Amino acid sequence: MEDHEIKPIMEALMFVSGDPISIDRLHDVLTEVEKPRLKALLEEVKTEYAQSNRGLQVVEVAGGYQITTRFEMAPWIKEMEKVKAAARLSKPGLETLAIIAYKQPATRAEIEQIRGVDAAGVLKTLMERKLIKIVGRKEVAGRPMMYGTTREFLQYFGLPDLTGLPTLKEFSEVVESEREGEVPAEMQETLSEPPVESSDEAAAAESEDRMAEAETEAPLEEETILSGSNPSPGGESA
Repeated sequence: MEDHEIKPIMEALMFVSGDPISIDRLHDVLTEVEKPRLKALLEEVKTEYAQSNRGLQVVEVAGGYQITTRFEMAPWIKEMEKVKAAARLSKPGLETLAIIAYKQPATRAEIEQIRGVDAAGVLKTLMERKLIKIVGRKEVAGRPMMYGTTREFLQYFGLPDLTGLPTLKEFSEVVESEREGEVPAEMQETLSEPPVESSDEAAAAESEDRMAEAETEAPLEEETILSGSNPSPGGESA
């Protein structure tokens, strides 16, 4: 097959796939095309999308390739769908997720030691949203469960893999900028809100946020992630 015949097939497969499609999965369909060639053609399609000022883009995320809307199109999509706001994680959820992302695998006790509050309710919410999963049990007394991030976590934040996480220094700069009302331009795309969800998903997320507002939480300090020190004990309702 010629390159000009393969590219539209790959576009169609990315379009109909609900999840990022890997090189291996493409090769299962396009069996006569070698994987290095598929990879090179995908990069060409990605560049063509970027240079043609389209509303869509090809991104490498969660171990595969996916066609998504460009970040700049979000306001127009929200207007069309009449969605009030994209679903966001609560502050407790983001803090807990940050600890797991940077220290994984992490047990509930380790998370609670850093945050100083009970984490059961937040962990349950993150599990339900499939952003974290149980990755095993720690070989200590009681064999507590250990948590790690999922493929959905990478998709949610638009990361190709965990090496794409911002450094703690960058993360602290973003937090400080958000307090001042301005996020650095170079970090906006990495830490932008996820794509607009369906009305059912948005309603469920709004319900989650209302429940999260009832939680009383201690703030997460950057030093605690780095050192794992134990803040003053606090309380948190599930």
